[in-house]
Amino acid sequence: MDRLTFAVAPREVYGLLGPNGAGKTTTIRMVVGLLRPDSGYAEVGGFSTSDDPDEVKARIGLVAASDGLYPWLSVREMLLFFADLYRVEPATARSELERLSELLQLSDFVDRRCSTLSTGQRQRVTLARALIHDPPVVLLDEPTRGLDVIGTQVVFDYIGHLREQGKAVIVSTHRLDEAQRLCDRFGLLHQGRLLHEGTLAQLQAETGCKSLVEMFTHVVREAMAG
Repeated sequence: MDRLTFAVAPREVYGLLGPNGAGKTTTIRMVVGLLRPDSGYAEVGGFSTSDDPDEVKARIGLVAASDGLYPWLSVREMLLFFADLYRVEPATARSELERLSELLQLSDFVDRRCSTLSTGQRQRVTLARALIHDPPVVLLDEPTRGLDVIGTQVVFDYIGHLREQGKAVIVSTHRLDEAQRLCDRFGLLHQGRLLHEGTLAQLQAETGCKSLVEMFTHVVREAMAG
């Protein structure tokens, strides 16, 4: 990454956008604390990944393209297991599980093993897992990859819920048309550099382009030519 800096406020959905290889997932891994940057740091809720990595992890919910569900556990067992990892009190974890089951329609399969779930059901469990410890920040890395129209709408509704709950949300994606519908503000990333940042109106004014697809094509060509 090349001097990458951005900030996300509560109730804001920030789109970290770029083609494959732009550095989106690398950035997410640095924020989560899975990768240590050569210089600089990420900060979540006043805690630094360099000085307080465990405190940072406790304040983040991560939704990745690969679900990583434990096939031998039931949905209930897995979500309560993750709540325990985050040191959520058992009574609070059970209450949160019930709330998320209703929100994400898990009730019909909450006691089934994860190995028996459909793709759509697995997706809902992954979304619930990111919220079981009620984090203030949620990171979604390519959250609609491989999903059909219905699965994609579930993600859209989920992000809307996160905004209503006052979460700070980062969506990392190369699907610019989806990002334009979802996000309040955007960062255009190319080869580890943040080329432009702002609301859609600000980016339109800066680039002279109407859509994110048009402006990203424009700025990448400029960067490559320069």
